Amino acid sequence: MMFPLIVIVAGVVGTLLMTGTMWFIHRSGWANADMTRALGSLVTRRYENSLLPGFALQTAGGIVFAVFYLLIMRTLSLESMGTALAVGAALGTFHGAAMSFILMALVAETHPVERFRTAGVDVGAAHIAGHVAYGLGVGLVAGWLGTGRSQPTTALICSWLGLG
Repeated sequence: MMFPLIVIVAGVVGTLLMTGTMWFIHRSGWANADMTRALGSLVTRRYENSLLPGFALQTAGGIVFAVFYLLIMRTLSLESMGTALAVGAALGTFHGAAMSFILMALVAETHPVERFRTAGVDVGAAHIAGHVAYGLGVGLVAGWLGTGRSQPTTALICSWLGLG
C-alpha cells in the first residue's frame, strides 16, 4: 500500500481514537477535555458553532502528525503489531506531554472562549491520554498495513518535496 494512503488511514484512525478518549474523559466529568470544540472555537471564536470546524482541524492535524509518527516507525523497522503499538503509545505520550505544556503555557490564557481559558493538571493528563490513544491508533494501522517501507524514506521525502 502506498505511504500517503497509509498516512491518511492512520491519521483518521488515530484522530477518532483520540477524540473518543477525550470525549469520554470530558463527558465523565474528569476534566474539561472537549478538545474538538476548544480547537474549533479558536477559529469560530464561539462555542456554539465550533464542533464541525474543530473536528475538521483535528482530523487534518491527525493526518499531518501521522506522517511524522509513521516516518519514525519506519526508521525503527517495526517487526510486529505489539512493537508498532508500543512505539505508537510512546510517541503519543511524548506528543501529549508536549501539547499539554503548549496548551497550559500558551493557549489557555488567551483562548477566545472563557470555558477553555483554564487548563490544569487534569486537562494536561486528558491530553496525554488522548494522544496515547492517537499513537495506539497510528501504531495499529502501522502494524496492520505496514509503514510503506518498500520505498526508501529519503526518496519518499524528496518526492513529497518535489526534489526528485
